[in-house]
Amino acid sequence: MPQIAPRPTAADFDQELLILFDAYVHGDIDRRGFLERARRFAVGGLTAAGLLAALSPDFARAQVAPDAPGLRTERIAIDSPQGHGSLPGYLCRPAQASGPLPAVLVVHENRGLNPHIEDVTRRLALAGYLALAPDALGPLGGYPGDEDKARALFGQLDQDKTRQDMLAGAQALLRHPDSNGRLGVVGFCWGGGIAHWLATRLPELAAAVPFYGNHPLAGEAARVKAPLLIHFADQDERINAAWPAYEAALKAAGARFEAQRYPGTQHGFHNDTTPRYDAAAARLAWSRTLDFLARQLKA
Repeated sequence: MPQIAPRPTAADFDQELLILFDAYVHGDIDRRGFLERARRFAVGGLTAAGLLAALSPDFARAQVAPDAPGLRTERIAIDSPQGHGSLPGYLCRPAQASGPLPAVLVVHENRGLNPHIEDVTRRLALAGYLALAPDALGPLGGYPGDEDKARALFGQLDQDKTRQDMLAGAQALLRHPDSNGRLGVVGFCWGGGIAHWLATRLPELAAAVPFYGNHPLAGEAARVKAPLLIHFADQDERINAAWPAYEAALKAAGARFEAQRYPGTQHGFHNDTTPRYDAAAARLAWSRTLDFLARQLKA
């Protein structure tokens, strides 16, 4: 089996470049804007295009292969009458499970259901969950296999309908014959915001785990009934600036929540396909996530 070369880490890049890349990933600047501004960081034979390539995902680094022993995976269609009508989903479960399982909805970043999120979904299945990852890009043909194209397509979605699509995915899991009726959600970036949003919209939700996601407005905190485990990157002002107001609102509402911030990390630190990945922080955050889900969904 060929060896995968060591990947650069966040420490190999200037912090200003990482912030610039974050702006590009989230659509605040386009590819041309990134390349123009990144030129000043291109030294030692590197080009701005080379920097972008080095910062972009490498999906060969999946932790759980699609055909890993002990897994059952399938592609399903999710009915979403209040959203886009229908969307695809990736459903994973332990192969030898006996009886109904606790269920977890996995919500991707702003690029649709890419191979990394499919990998995360398989990890949850191996941990004993019925795990479903909807593809918000399904109404536009699904994840296109290219991150730039995926971001562009994502910007074309009707976000109100897309939120309803994610709600439909959660409800589909609750109704699934292999579900025991205990439902959690884990979301990353855009999906972290959806995890927060579902906690204000789905009374049946038993656990929500947002990874560096946008917070709802403070007035929404009173609607949160599910326990929250909220993961923050350290160098992530775009997300972190809104936290104090929402934290105060959650406390005032008597919501149950735990917030964890990981020193020295970048937005996206859990994603092991990019240089922003922080192995130690990701392991700790994932361990906390599995412990939290077990307490809320398996007890």
